Amino acid sequence: MADRAEWNHVPASLPVQVAPVWRWPPEPAAILRWYAGAWLPVSVNLGIVALAFAAWAWASPSLDTAAAPGLWIAGIWARNLLLTVGLAHGLHLVFHRHQLQGTDHKYDPRPFPRSGRMFSFGSQLADNAFWTLASGVTVWSAYEALIWWAMANGHAPTLAWSDSPVWFVAIFLLIPIWESFYFYWVHRLLHTRALYPIHALHHRNVDVGPWSGLSMHPLEHVLFFGTALVHFVVPTHPVHMICHLMFYALFAITTHTGYEGLWLGGRKRLALGTFHHQIHHRYFEVNYGSLEVPWDSWFGTFHDGTPAGRARMQRRLAARRR
Repeated sequence: MADRAEWNHVPASLPVQVAPVWRWPPEPAAILRWYAGAWLPVSVNLGIVALAFAAWAWASPSLDTAAAPGLWIAGIWARNLLLTVGLAHGLHLVFHRHQLQGTDHKYDPRPFPRSGRMFSFGSQLADNAFWTLASGVTVWSAYEALIWWAMANGHAPTLAWSDSPVWFVAIFLLIPIWESFYFYWVHRLLHTRALYPIHALHHRNVDVGPWSGLSMHPLEHVLFFGTALVHFVVPTHPVHMICHLMFYALFAITTHTGYEGLWLGGRKRLALGTFHHQIHHRYFEVNYGSLEVPWDSWFGTFHDGTPAGRARMQRRLAARRR
């Protein structure tokens, strides 16, 4: 178990492991458990898919409407703003403001949020909320509006349920895989000397809360949500595109709660903050990607949350300084 002076709480399931689909020889039972756990019966993934369908049905333009710029763009921005405020501030109130489940499952021992001159307005919470709403929601909505317009005018290929029901469903399952690929490489790029001054705004948050996930520099938001440009290449339905962008935005919020999950009645009912990414916020130069694809393992930057993982990280960083 990790040193309690280092962490207030660590998951019981250490060491952190990547998706078992990458193990050899194959372990079908482990693969099935992994993906069932990621999606069923109640999960953030499934919740985002449900929200995407609701947004497409009740809070989005038709393709005919999206063929020309109009008030529908403001509608997309307002919908995304309300979703972000509702989710981020709701989780902040539950976990941090009122600490309704205490601090037993909070990773970092330090209190959140904090104050200091490194934050805009001198407040971590105000800093995070400002950059999330002013920049994050705006860039997210701009990408969504662009792709709506492109689909409506034939500049981006589209897919209907009747074209291929199997592929229609499969796209939802592939979004996290694409996220792992895209996020890892963009994140590594942001940790280069040239771009880290931009990424440093996000890394003001050594300890994190729900508002921290989308707190980024506007140029980082442009790169972050650039994942959606794949819809100019791969035929998809508008609901896939909405889900894809929501996955990047809302998943960033839920994975930065700073807590292992939502616990009720002594059991974890919903997995939320990821210890894997919490380690990245503590040490910066490890765990650039997610657990869907083992990019960090392949490139020697994986920290599995154990003392042995910490020792490997320290040896690697010491070698870089020589």
